[in-house]
Amino acid sequence: MDAYIEQAGLGRILAKVREGERLSLEDGEQLYQHPNVLALGALANIVRERKNGNQAFFIYNQHINYSNICTNLCKFCAFGREKDHPLAYEMSVDDVKEKVRERLDEPISEIHMVGGIHPDLPFSYYIDILQGIKEVRPEVHIQAFTCVEIYHLAQLNGKSVEDTLDELMAAGLGSLPGGGAEVFSPRIRQVTCERKLSGEGWIEVAKAAHKKGLKTNATMLYGHIETVAERLEHLDALRKTQDETDGFLAFIPLAFHPKNTAMAEHANTTGINDLKNIAVSRLMLDNFPHVKAYWVMIGPKLAQVALSFGADDMDGTVKEEVITHMAGAETEQALGHKTLIRLIQEAGRQPVQRDTLYNVIETF
Repeated sequence: MDAYIEQAGLGRILAKVREGERLSLEDGEQLYQHPNVLALGALANIVRERKNGNQAFFIYNQHINYSNICTNLCKFCAFGREKDHPLAYEMSVDDVKEKVRERLDEPISEIHMVGGIHPDLPFSYYIDILQGIKEVRPEVHIQAFTCVEIYHLAQLNGKSVEDTLDELMAAGLGSLPGGGAEVFSPRIRQVTCERKLSGEGWIEVAKAAHKKGLKTNATMLYGHIETVAERLEHLDALRKTQDETDGFLAFIPLAFHPKNTAMAEHANTTGINDLKNIAVSRLMLDNFPHVKAYWVMIGPKLAQVALSFGADDMDGTVKEEVITHMAGAETEQALGHKTLIRLIQEAGRQPVQRDTLYNVIETF
């Protein structure tokens, strides 16, 4: 395989990867521009197998989106609505508890919960839903509220991010998902999500969470108007943050879905673009333990292929995904754990059911 990578003209980067040497932004530029996606995948697979061997992880999880009412209304989002919109909704604490109750017969280890930046819900609501979930399912790990939401909750609470995190953790918060990062570039944020927390603000919240011992994920939304340089700056900012805090568990590249958004004139990402982003992410983020191929975004079949392009995780059963499907995703709302096991085995990997923090629950 090394000979193949060298023949593709990537010998210099291969040598750095073999030595465990950090790749530069210029290296990243070369990788993104390189026409041979198979050589790129082979390079990323070296790092993937060095870190995680032949294992491919999945989790038995449930998604809950408590409200789509949002003041940010980002142009790339098909989920957020103004509160008087006919499709706007918000769940009561009892509604959330009922969602959890509906799946008590399933071995769910994580509840993943995010929503919009709601203008009216009080801080107590968020404490109540965390406590409500724990009341119904005491043993479950709650991964909830993006860094953008946490900043908003701190403002509602009239306290610092750090103090707000303390209160949320006391109510049951276990970790933060990676959403809201989008692309950190100020240019991108000005054009697509000018009301949203800045890239620097997102990183500051993540650092505060890490200092509290809360693990988080990180994402990048690609395939809209961002440049390759802006993608690489985003990855570099995450890599520097991880050097400092070691608090990120996984990186999740998110493919832009244009349907029903204010940027609907853009095309969907291609399979090549998706695989390149996974491979380059794995190569650039040398200090991240895991890279996910999120099947909801790219489809189960491409997620299978991605397990040989740097990804070592397919996320999970999900059990009702709303945000991407509002943007026209045609993937399933949920996958059974047996399907995930089969997809991973067919890709030639060993399926490993994990919890949120990557502790092994079962190996198949």
